[in-house]
Amino acid sequence: MLKFPLIISNHSNLKVVAEQFNIDFQHITINKDNKAEQETQQLELLRKYKIDLVVLAKYMQIVSADFISQFPQIINIHHSFLPAFIGANPYHRAFERGVKIIGATAHYATADLDAGPIIEQDVVRVSHRDEVDDLVRKGKDLERVVLARAVRSHLQNRVLVYGNRTVVFE
Repeated sequence: MLKFPLIISNHSNLKVVAEQFNIDFQHITINKDNKAEQETQQLELLRKYKIDLVVLAKYMQIVSADFISQFPQIINIHHSFLPAFIGANPYHRAFERGVKIIGATAHYATADLDAGPIIEQDVVRVSHRDEVDDLVRKGKDLERVVLARAVRSHLQNRVLVYGNRTVVFE
């Protein structure tokens, strides 16, 4: 049976979601000054709760190589169609570039920023009438769908990783 025993978040407002589903919640504020100690605390919680998979959603922090070496089963959702617009503010950069599609990418986290093996991707059309807020709104909907598909594929053991690529069995 699939179980979600814990939500660790750097956003305290997500406690309501955890309570709604009767999931333990840990709020850990993280920034560049306390990152090492906070990641140690997160790893302790992952071990305590016997977590098999970490799903990063709205985390908006770069996970350290040390953390990934200790816990390599991490799926991240990135709010662009990688490899385009790696890192922060991809919707703003996509808007500035005048793209006609925006996307979302779910991938395994690696020590290289937004460069891990891709599990799932999708796109949505945008037009010259769309502002940055429109791109963000459309992208958030797409991110949810892409992340759900990726996690489902992973949990159903339908993802085979080789090198920096994946085969996802339908």
